[in-house]
Amino acid sequence: MNSTISRINTSIINAFPKAFKTIIWLLKIILPISLCVSLLQYWGIIAALSVYLTPLFSLVGLPGESAIVFITSIFMALYAPIAIITTLPLEIREITILALMCLISHNLIVETAVQKKTGSSALIMFSLRIISSFVTAFILNKILPMNMGHEKIVEQSVTYTDLGSMLFGWLKSSGWLTLKISLIITGLMILQNILKEFNILDLLSKIFAPFMKVMGLSKNSSFLWFVAQILGLTYGSAVMIEEVENKEISPYDADLLNYHIAVNHSLLEDTLLFAAIGVPVLWMIIPRFILAVIILWSVHGIRSLRRQFSHPEAETI
Repeated sequence: MNSTISRINTSIINAFPKAFKTIIWLLKIILPISLCVSLLQYWGIIAALSVYLTPLFSLVGLPGESAIVFITSIFMALYAPIAIITTLPLEIREITILALMCLISHNLIVETAVQKKTGSSALIMFSLRIISSFVTAFILNKILPMNMGHEKIVEQSVTYTDLGSMLFGWLKSSGWLTLKISLIITGLMILQNILKEFNILDLLSKIFAPFMKVMGLSKNSSFLWFVAQILGLTYGSAVMIEEVENKEISPYDADLLNYHIAVNHSLLEDTLLFAAIGVPVLWMIIPRFILAVIILWSVHGIRSLRRQFSHPEAETI
């Protein structure tokens, strides 16, 4: 009993330095980006940019004003675009299409940085998520029922009368975000250390191994896949970076995993956020999962062809 408690205490103590390092790294990226986006929104620059995207969004069945939601989602977590959605006169069908786009491409700058740190090309991950968003939206616009409901979810938007009020609002939200990131990442690192100490990670890998194979992933990816689905890329980054740096997963397998979770992650929290405003859950889960599997097996096929027609060392696209 004493030995077990001692092992748990050691796991907890060893988690804090690693958690602190990751928290600082994330906040250095997140806070400047969120301040910049808040200023751009306050000055009306994002709204002005969205005007030029109206023709593009009309191709996927969305009105021009929805572009501001997608642009915001690229730079920020989903809370911001959802807040904007609730101020627009959109129908459930339009919100569903827009939700899928945001679920794939939200918080893109931060999460691309995470994926780059775990061994993938930032340019490829960024491009993959943007393109996937519009491909998914285009397909959904063709197959979604036209009679999903015409109720409009409109609430009063938050507007700031002066720059000082806006900055105070940003400081307040950033404070809560910093606390949330700190608690979640520290808890994750403690959990990871305990799971490793008692060999539970090996058990999880064995349980999820058959499922990983169907998706085109290695069995060593199972724990990180699980973390990404429950907590997403931002909050799960501590575990992912730690696993890669400690060579618990090979760079090749980590890169393959990134192709999947680029478009299919945070099935729990992010899905529930949109479900709260009326978006059908299955339309948010199934398309992302199918798209992620198609992308990953396509990557396998392309890499296989390259090895056949080029040279054996060609392993990345």
